[in-house]
Amino acid sequence: MDMKMKMGRQKNIALIAHDNRKQDLVEWVKKNKDVLSQHFLYGTGTTGALIAQKTGLPVRTYKSGPLGGDQQIGARIVEGDIDFLIFFWDPLEAQPHDPDVKALLRIAVLWDIPVANNQASADFIFTSPLVHEEYERLIIDYTKRRIENDK
Repeated sequence: MDMKMKMGRQKNIALIAHDNRKQDLVEWVKKNKDVLSQHFLYGTGTTGALIAQKTGLPVRTYKSGPLGGDQQIGARIVEGDIDFLIFFWDPLEAQPHDPDVKALLRIAVLWDIPVANNQASADFIFTSPLVHEEYERLIIDYTKRRIENDK
């Protein structure tokens, strides 16, 4: 059965970037510091620490992506503790943890959270008035839909 999950006015935002995109994400965070300072920030190890150091914003960090950080963020999404995913990934560089990245993105779609994989998407999301409002996400029961479609 599909269910609804409410996001509060203050959002829980995960910030992740591959090595070649970390500086891009830091610059984006600096540019959006006023908005981001009103929310709770989380990050994988290196990225989260770098953002906190360069911006002064508090960031709760998990393990580095290749060491399980992507999976930790994914688990927090499933638990309803992450509302947004900003993931500046490098589309031209193979990552040793590509399966983890794909799993994280799949979880974000399953749990209907906004995802930005580049600056333009992040800009559009964070200029939306919904960033400052409560919002009700629709969590689709894909298992039930698959059974119904097989009939």
